[in-house]
Amino acid sequence: MSTAQTSPLPRKESPDSAERIRVAVDVGGTFTDVVLLTSERRYTAKVLTTPAAPERGVIEGVEEILAQARLAWRDIDLLILGTTLATNALIERKGATTALVTTQGFRDLVEIGQEDRFAQYDVFLDKPAPLVPRRWRYGVAERLDAGGKVITPLDDDQVRRLAITLADEGIESVAICFLHGYANPLHERRTRDLLKQQAPHLWISLASDVCPEIREYERLSTTCANAYVQPLVAGYLDRLNRRATELGLRNEPFLMTSGGAITTVETGMAEPVRLVESGPAGGAVLSRQIARQIGAKRALSFDMGGTTAKICFIDDYQPQISRSFEFGRVHRHLKGSGLPIRIPVIEMVEIGAGGGSIARVNHLGVVQVGPDSAGSAPGPAAYGLGGDRPTVTDANTVLGIIDPERFAAGKVALDAKLARGALASGLATPTGLDIEASAQAVVEIVTETMANAARVHATELGKSAEDYTLIAFGGAAPLHAAQLARKLGISRLVIPKSAGVGSALGFLWAPVAYQTVRSLRQRLADIDHAAVERLLAELAAGAEAVVRRAAPGAVLTQQRLVYMRYAGQGHEIAVDLPVRPFDELAVSDLQTAFETRYGELYGRSLPHIAVEAVSWSILVEADEQPNPEPDSLAAPATSPSPADSRRVFVTEDSEWRTLPVFDRAALKTGAVLEGPALIVEDETTTYVAAGFHARVSELGALVLDNGRPAEAAQ
Repeated sequence: MSTAQTSPLPRKESPDSAERIRVAVDVGGTFTDVVLLTSERRYTAKVLTTPAAPERGVIEGVEEILAQARLAWRDIDLLILGTTLATNALIERKGATTALVTTQGFRDLVEIGQEDRFAQYDVFLDKPAPLVPRRWRYGVAERLDAGGKVITPLDDDQVRRLAITLADEGIESVAICFLHGYANPLHERRTRDLLKQQAPHLWISLASDVCPEIREYERLSTTCANAYVQPLVAGYLDRLNRRATELGLRNEPFLMTSGGAITTVETGMAEPVRLVESGPAGGAVLSRQIARQIGAKRALSFDMGGTTAKICFIDDYQPQISRSFEFGRVHRHLKGSGLPIRIPVIEMVEIGAGGGSIARVNHLGVVQVGPDSAGSAPGPAAYGLGGDRPTVTDANTVLGIIDPERFAAGKVALDAKLARGALASGLATPTGLDIEASAQAVVEIVTETMANAARVHATELGKSAEDYTLIAFGGAAPLHAAQLARKLGISRLVIPKSAGVGSALGFLWAPVAYQTVRSLRQRLADIDHAAVERLLAELAAGAEAVVRRAAPGAVLTQQRLVYMRYAGQGHEIAVDLPVRPFDELAVSDLQTAFETRYGELYGRSLPHIAVEAVSWSILVEADEQPNPEPDSLAAPATSPSPADSRRVFVTEDSEWRTLPVFDRAALKTGAVLEGPALIVEDETTTYVAAGFHARVSELGALVLDNGRPAEAAQ
């Protein structure tokens, strides 16, 4: 399942001091993708994910790619990991047996939530169930005021008795979140120490470490999520780190975070909730890099793998960033129907639409695709591993778009007969359609599902998708990208080199960075300058300590943000805070910056209302990323000869046609071809739909334009 883009390197006893060997691994729901980069060459591999023990798939993938490059574990200078392990544990509710310890009288807050209804008129509305059931939620006598002053001291004896109860209940992990603990962590830390004395085996997450911000519900939910996945993720990372060290890895691996940055294994084990969207974040980083290379200031990142599809808007080469997101939504497109996690995260919409998404006929007799997936075990019916329900991969196999013999470099042999059988029994018989029409329906529905999600996301952000360049990657995205672009009114799309392992490739372009946030509510009119200076110094020191462990010799840059609002408002906006002493002049400039930003967002300011700062954030980043090499389509156009031809059911015409098949590795810079056609490579296939023209850029990207030949990347 592995492929070398060029001839293998000769075996080396030790790495060249002038060359860094970098490896990235993205553990997805179906496949584990691996990329190895040297100074001149790129190697890629794809192996089936091993859900029961993810480290096995990682080790297998890295060893396979090292064999291709004729290198050893000791030659690796940098290993970066991204994983969906935390995501899957949360969504599938397969985390640790978790307890919540909170202020007495507030244990039901995780169930009460915001006391609102995400679907106002749905009388059958189901709210998402908390991660911690009520019987394992415990209240403790203690109380702090909003400023962190102790009103009721912590009852130490009650905590000691609670430790015995937790042991009797078989609790593995504990979330500790007291009211106003962000303002003063004293009681949370004391509770942790007392519990550890009585029950040292417990994993413990403190809200004052994981999410030291206002808003009790979000803080409780985030801390519970961290505690819920911590034993699982920390155990996986520890086993992987130990095994890789035994095999000769010289340096500790690093991890991709949900915010699109790299951090240490130690941080990932302590705050695994930061890894929940790490894989998709790598894809957004890749899209940012490709957008900068081709000069596309507005790009739409489209990542479709075996389980899900992810869509992210990128403006001025920066992905949309959010301070929170929801997981496990009861209704996929309804905000508020999931459980909130408050961490820095690249904002994207994630849909249950992948190659393994299962198709069925619902109770209304309508074909439905996803959101559940066949995953890697048993996988689509065509895998021949026991799956018998039709999936998107089965549909593309039946339509002839996927070459059964070359799928995943030939390591997973697809059985077209099994795919046809699954479509016949699962869709054709119940609907009365023929096999081809059933497969066509699956492809059409899954593409429309993704298009609809992109439209909704664009509307929520006040954007228009047709103004963007679509950048598609992942094992399944190039199969559907042209049809998706057509539905969204997008005229240009780009399939980057090594698109089939795009998220993993993005890890290698991510900065080493860490962001900290803490709430300290102050009105600007009477702000405590010294308190703010102390807070900023503590935040900077904490973030720098994390970044230094990952990049000890790098020059560090610092970005400061203040989340501000008018007094009485319920939400804040982010305002830049220059790195300088926080004195009267800084406060005056901050007030002006807030009013300017507020006016830009809402068309007016409110000068008669007091302004307050609520939360303060510092992002520390290692300044190690070189500017990307520019890409262009300036090379003279050439007409390549197809390597083969294949019978494909062209959905636009609803008929079988013989299409030219081009080998992507053989296409030279400037090669131009017209759809409908197929461009194949070991990790994926690009379907150039009718009406599209494709051209190969100087850096090997495929640029597809709708209705005219691509001439220049804008």
